[in-house]
Amino acid sequence: MKIFKWVLCIFIAFVFVQSLFFKFTGSPETTFIFGTLGEWSGLAWFGQYGAYMVGTVELIASILLFTRLHALGALMAVGTMTGAIFFHLFTPIGVAQPAFNEVGEVVGNDGGTLFVMACLVWLSAAFLLYQSRNGDQEQVD
Repeated sequence: MKIFKWVLCIFIAFVFVQSLFFKFTGSPETTFIFGTLGEWSGLAWFGQYGAYMVGTVELIASILLFTRLHALGALMAVGTMTGAIFFHLFTPIGVAQPAFNEVGEVVGNDGGTLFVMACLVWLSAAFLLYQSRNGDQEQVD
């Protein structure tokens, strides 16, 4: 079971950390997603700063997953991905995201890959959280 928990922690951290490049560099994908959400919500500041806020939470969660506070990291991951799944399903960003080329032009869509990854991270983190709540306090290290 310990190896399985390690695999889930590594998977969550991998997804979160690899997305930081996009969130912290203002990539076209990030600009589209958070700009659309900022416009939709009427919170223009979220379009500008939301990616930095979400990215920071994901980075902290990734670190916590490998400490004795791994349950808090899993809780943060569940919370973050609950928001992501909600916004994909109930706002104009939708499930399939535009795919961009290196100059920022739309060249298709991702076929829902980003949404599927959010769902997989949510399931992984929910399992880790469930294990923690069921008295399995074994640290992942």
